[in-house]
Amino acid sequence: MSGSDWVAASATTLADDIRSGRRSSAEVVTAVLERIDAVNPRINAVVRRIDGVLDAARRADEERARGGSTGPLHGLPFTIKDSFDTAGIVTTAGTVGWRDRVPATDATVVARLRAAGAILVGKTNTPEFTWSDETDNDVFGRTSNPYDVSRTPGGSSGGSAAIVAAGASPFDVGSDTGDSIRQPAHVCGVAGIKPTTGRVPRTGHSPDFRGLFQAFTQLGPIARYVEDLALILPIIAGPDGVDPFVYPVALGDPSAVRIGGLRVVMFMDNGVRTPTPATVDAVRAAASALEAEGADVQERRPPRMDEVADAWQSLISADGHAWLSRLITGAGTAGHGSYDTRGWVEFTDGLPGPELTALVEQADGVRSRMLQWMHDVDVIVCPAMPQPAILHGGSNDPAFGDSYSDVHNLTGFPAVVVRGGTSPEGLPIGVQLVAGPWREDVALAAARVVEAASGGWRPPPSTDGA
Repeated sequence: MSGSDWVAASATTLADDIRSGRRSSAEVVTAVLERIDAVNPRINAVVRRIDGVLDAARRADEERARGGSTGPLHGLPFTIKDSFDTAGIVTTAGTVGWRDRVPATDATVVARLRAAGAILVGKTNTPEFTWSDETDNDVFGRTSNPYDVSRTPGGSSGGSAAIVAAGASPFDVGSDTGDSIRQPAHVCGVAGIKPTTGRVPRTGHSPDFRGLFQAFTQLGPIARYVEDLALILPIIAGPDGVDPFVYPVALGDPSAVRIGGLRVVMFMDNGVRTPTPATVDAVRAAASALEAEGADVQERRPPRMDEVADAWQSLISADGHAWLSRLITGAGTAGHGSYDTRGWVEFTDGLPGPELTALVEQADGVRSRMLQWMHDVDVIVCPAMPQPAILHGGSNDPAFGDSYSDVHNLTGFPAVVVRGGTSPEGLPIGVQLVAGPWREDVALAAARVVEAASGGWRPPPSTDGA
């Protein structure tokens, strides 16, 4: 990166620059659009550019010059995953039947970001209805990892993480049903948070808040810097009067969290997937950084992690993925869309009713056990994934697994991923920091310490579109 390196500053810094007049919104938006033009042909992360954004930026500058009220994101450009409805802008969720679908209203998250002054400049790629560890679909094709284009940026928020990692969007918002914010953040070397279940409304997102598995899906920001997660999350959080599972619980301030005395538990191997040596080193370094700040660090892991991981996997597929099939059919897409050619999902008849209800009861028991185990733990430090970015198509390998992250779609605990190391191949390695319910402030505060110690995000080796 060169020339306009300043555009890769934190969203917090850029927003402050615009509000203070040090930079104009038009200058920042122009630089972001130029960066997208430079990097996107190589990675295919932004699948739709938004018309009229420079006019919107100039209006924002005029409003500021007049002394009008400015929100916390006034004039700041951003991108968002194509699974979020955007009023008057095609939203496909990666499915062919919605290739030309234009929603009438914004998703709640989009509306809140716009109300805070942010300017949407692009939609980012997603697997069909967000259901894959890779980002690919029949509408826009495959997104690649900016650190190595032979590898995936993860899924399902791979387009979000890839464009942010390439220094071409200050922030994006992803969704996470089984690691879909945290895996892309890990393999793309950026920061992301899956909030507590019930924190952010899913109104206008596909899939939304309906169904047996609704508790698994949470929405959260992806950015290059942890401070930006703390900036964006309060803007998008809180009840909207539509999603019936969002609760009015106050968000704590990460800057008010005292690291000294935090009870930290770290583990490197969950007993399900063995991590790489570099992953182990990154987790140890993260725990050491917290210990150096006065945290009480112990090495142990929750009991029977294999059962926790199995509970999520068994429940999400218990109806034979009929929930996903309904979404695809409802969109008017033929067959099972992208899944017919990519082999990511096995569609079956599902479990009989008695077996399904027994499985739900078992999963709730696992949730309770994990909650009780957390009674004397403030933060868990562990891998986000057992390995760095995999080659395209590698998620079909039986050895591939994401059992370190998807367990917290079951527990509902908030979890942050931040870059903590580098693999021998030069690929980012993320570290996961998990806190108790509603304590996003604790997870974010711990992540800031890890980010400071590791250096956090680093530009990909080639971001010039070559």
